[in-house]
Parts: sequence; structure tokens; C-alpha cells
Amino acid sequence: MKALEGVRVIDLTQAYSGPFCTMHLADHGAEVIKIERPGMGDQTRDWGPTKNDCSAYYAFLNRNKKSLELDLGSQEGKDILFKLVKDADVVCENFKVGTMDKLGVGYEELKKVNPKIIYASISGFGLTGPLSKLPAYDIVAQAMSGLMSITGFEESGPTKVGPSIGDNYSGAYLTIGILMALYHREKTGEGQRLDVAMMDTLYSVLENAIVKYTVGGFVPGQEGNADPSITPFDSFQAKDGLIVLGVGTNGLWAKLCKAMGREDLINNPLYENNIKRGDNYLPGLKNEIEAFTKTKTKAELEELMVGSGIPFGQILNVGEVSEHPQTKAREMLVEVDHPVIGKMRIQGVPIKLHNTPGSVDMPAPLLGQHNEEILAKLGYSKESISELKDKGVI
Repeated sequence: MKALEGVRVIDLTQAYSGPFCTMHLADHGAEVIKIERPGMGDQTRDWGPTKNDCSAYYAFLNRNKKSLELDLGSQEGKDILFKLVKDADVVCENFKVGTMDKLGVGYEELKKVNPKIIYASISGFGLTGPLSKLPAYDIVAQAMSGLMSITGFEESGPTKVGPSIGDNYSGAYLTIGILMALYHREKTGEGQRLDVAMMDTLYSVLENAIVKYTVGGFVPGQEGNADPSITPFDSFQAKDGLIVLGVGTNGLWAKLCKAMGREDLINNPLYENNIKRGDNYLPGLKNEIEAFTKTKTKAELEELMVGSGIPFGQILNVGEVSEHPQTKAREMLVEVDHPVIGKMRIQGVPIKLHNTPGSVDMPAPLLGQHNEEILAKLGYSKESISELKDKGVI
């Protein structure tokens, strides 16, 4: 048994943020019915890479879900949605604010059908505020949240974080919110609306950049790979490439100095505590450390630092981490057999519940793959399903 078995989710999301949320729910046992536009589907069905004209992007993000084509612009489509919502626990959507209300399937309408429904929304800027009606993708959220302004190196200017963390972090927040709301409903019987904004999400994870401004009185900028509050916490040049070290305590600092054969640095007044190490990091302390790391290969440094108990990492590329023994031991790359793509490897389940583990059991659905199954359970006959298809409702 999985933790969320018995929970039914009506998934009206598309692109990345919402589907990332519902993927986690599906991985842990929720029945997720993904509503898609007839003949078109989620926009990510056209996103690369593709194989046999099928999107691998869509395939990894929508595993364990069912697909129902539904035209929400038609009354028949709305009627089907209302029937689905009547017995559902959660509705997820990530359209531009106001879209669902214009279609006549917003929260106020759906809670008339099911007062206990949990209606979970992701948008670029949230349901309130002067920007609420504006559309957004991840790059817009990264730019406007302040994240890009503190990412990268000063000489290169503001830099986008590689993965779309405005999407996946917001999706993770929405997942947490849904679980909170389910728990609250379990105690009180009350449903509610959830509102997660991508800009809010990324602003909330700016760590001490905010208190540097509000308490410290200055606006932080790009600091490269160095941590803004812990030193040394950075990438360093080895003989054959870059490595990273994380030295977060005075105890670890002493271990690093001993590993480098530089015990004289331990109590050096310039570096005797974290604040002073930060104040004197560039160029002095960084140069002291790199003078040592440049004399060793990455493998030699790994053996030395790991043996000394110092947090250490090589900068792995996607191929290297995908084939790494740790990734395999944690089942973070799993194989699924997709009906069009064939056998493919995708990310596994990161949330490890030891008594009720999640898993990837089904490949992502083909567009409308579960039309008949879902509608039959709602009481539609084969003839009426055929009529709905002829009308373009499904």
C-alpha cells in the first residue's frame, strides 16, 4: 500500500510546475486524472527531446497518471468535470489567474459541487497583487524574484539557475500545501483553496540574501560558487578540473588545515572564525587553499578530504551522476517501458517512505488513453462516449 492510496486528484495543470506536483502525488498512490485538450494535450507533449515523435519530457513528468481529453469550453466538458470533482479530493491547476473562472470552473463553482474539495493553484505571481493577472514561465520568476541577481559570477552578470526551479520548487510547495490541507480536512471536514506563486516561492528561498538587505543594509550581488555566509564553501581548482569543499564549522576548518599540511592557518587571526574567514576570503584565503588543491588531482583530493571527514564533491556531469553507484543504490534512475518511446530511464522517487514507499509503476499516458475507462465509471455508455468524441468534447 502507498501513502496516498484512495486520494483522487483532478489534474488540470500543464507545462512543469503543476505536473511536477501531481507527479509526486501519483508516485505515492494518488489516482491522478490528467485533463488535456482534445487533439493537442499538454504543451509539453511537443517539448524535446523526442523519440518516435513522442516527448521524453512529458513522459518523465507524467508517469503514474491517467489521461482524459476534455474540452472545458463546452458545456458537456464542464458537466464531465463537475462529475469528476464530485468524488474527488483535490483539483490542481496552473493556468493564468482568472482563466478557470472565465471557463466557469473556478473554485467558487467547483466547491458548490464538492464543498470539501481542495483547490490548489500555481501561478506566476499569485492570486493577489498588482502582477497577479500576468502570465509567467520559470525564467520570469527567476528574474523577478531576485534569484538571478545573486546567481553567477560578477563578471558574467545575472544568471539563470539551470533547471526550472521556479517550477519544480513551486510544485513541491504545492505538494506540501495539499498534504497540509488533506490533514486539516481529515480533522475538520473543511476543504479550501491553495495559492502558490512562483515569484513568492523563489523569493522565500533566497536564504540570507534578504536579511543582508533588511538587516545588513546592503543589496547582495553575484558571488560565484562561494557561499554567502560560510567560508570556505566554494569550488577550487585541482590539477585536472574543479572540486568543491564545504567547511561549515571551526572543527572542519581545523581538519582542512591539517589535510593541507597548513596547521599554521588554524589560529591565524585572519581566519580563526567563520566571520573572519569570510571577511578575508578573497583573495587571501581562497589563494591559500587553491595553492594546495592545484597540486593534486580530483581523485587524490577526494581520497584525502573524505578520509579527513571534510564534505567534498567532484563536479559531475549529468551522465556521470546518472551512472554513479549512489544514484543506482538510491533507485533514482528507473526504467519504464513506454508504449511509443520504448524502454527509457527516468528519475526515480526522491521521497523515501520506508513503510509505504512510492514507485514508478506506469509510463506516462498517451493522449486520451483513459477516456473510455474514466467516462464509463461516470456512467457514460459506449454510444454517448462516441458522441462526445464526434463533437470534439473528448
